[in-house]
Amino acid sequence: MTLIKSISGIRGTIGGPTGDTLNPLDIVKFTTAYAQFIGKTVKDKKPLIVVGRDGRISGLMVRNVVVGTLMGMGYDVIDIGYATTPTTELAVRMAGADGGIIITASHNPRQWNALKLLNSEGEFLTAADGAEVLANAEAENFNYAEVDKLGTLTIDDSFNQRHIDSVLQLKLVDVEAIKKRQFRVCVDTINSVGGIILPDLFKALGVDYEILNGDCTGDFAHNPEPLEKNLHGIMGKMKQGGFDLGIVVDPDVDRLAFICEDGKMFGEEYTLVSVADYVLSHTKGNTVSNLSSTRALRDVTEKHGGQYTAAAVGEVNVTTKMKEVGAVIGGEGNGGVIYPESHYGRDALVGIALFLSSLAQKGCTVSELRSTFPDYQIAKNRIDLTPETDVDAILVKVKEMFAKDNSAVVNDIDGVKIDFPDRWVHLRKSNTEPIIRVYSEAQTMELADDLGKQLMQVVYGM
Repeated sequence: MTLIKSISGIRGTIGGPTGDTLNPLDIVKFTTAYAQFIGKTVKDKKPLIVVGRDGRISGLMVRNVVVGTLMGMGYDVIDIGYATTPTTELAVRMAGADGGIIITASHNPRQWNALKLLNSEGEFLTAADGAEVLANAEAENFNYAEVDKLGTLTIDDSFNQRHIDSVLQLKLVDVEAIKKRQFRVCVDTINSVGGIILPDLFKALGVDYEILNGDCTGDFAHNPEPLEKNLHGIMGKMKQGGFDLGIVVDPDVDRLAFICEDGKMFGEEYTLVSVADYVLSHTKGNTVSNLSSTRALRDVTEKHGGQYTAAAVGEVNVTTKMKEVGAVIGGEGNGGVIYPESHYGRDALVGIALFLSSLAQKGCTVSELRSTFPDYQIAKNRIDLTPETDVDAILVKVKEMFAKDNSAVVNDIDGVKIDFPDRWVHLRKSNTEPIIRVYSEAQTMELADDLGKQLMQVVYGM
């Protein structure tokens, strides 16, 4: 059992002892700590918090504890029910709320759940704000509302449609061109909220669709991370023919992966690359992705006359850097598209609509579009951690090993990334799992995997 407390929220497995799992007592403590933080900024009214959840089995239990705790603090709550992460982010802004809590463990397996915390802009808390919430939780200096000052609960299920409407109104979403192409798509929504909202998006865009794993039960049909090794079902379906595009989302629909018409992966890293190429062809500007993302975004950005910047891993780090450099598109190589014209958050609905617009305007197939981009391969490995693992010592040792290598540039803003002229490798402790992620990129998968495993052997040998 695991409980991970970080500046981005609290995440853990359901069931087990307090302090070591995501259980009602820890949910109450962390929700209260967050409410204290939000309450400092709200004057002369009850704070208003939006709560949304994905389809996880534990979602209703966690929702009930969160909502009850917020009401017990004297806060008003808008419960938007089953909702994607980007829907909840947009709902905070649309409702004029003071914050939001998304109940989702994103790509983690079914036994996990989490609280993702939002500010009044519907964006994730900064590192400093997240640290304050953690400090509040440690102090446990809590004060709840008296009976006449308890908060109220409003149920509002209108935000899914409002989210879709906002996507359709984006200038670069070419609804008419999409309708004219008469796309047929196959979609894996992994038994979560994608199965609720995506059919309505496709209907609005005039796209014919078939949904796999569409029931929102939280009983995921396969590992929910949208990686090739987990997607044999939809890839096999695509190989049978009859579809223009395969689409895969994670349980909270902020990550997006595409499959070509022949059943081959488009490449999770190339979701952002392809959408950025489309956006940059219409809007001049800069881009941002995290250190673990493909170099192809840099290449595409420079082709269009823009400047690429790398940020530390984590959505809030990417969005902060995007604001600093005035990026018109950005995101993460895990299939996360952040388009400021909509909002500063990863949004699979926005990614789907922009990608279909690009395909429709170009009049090409998905595999033909993929062939227009620089071809890099990323190997994604991991090192499982034990309580005795000294991650900081490992990262320092790796950094020292390459500090005097003139062919390498060492970046330590987030773990350690060693950048060679023709390849790179990045080691960092995960924010969401008890592991060290080891990502490496080269011209072929064999070269990329070899580079990553060389570094893993160094770590194992320490």
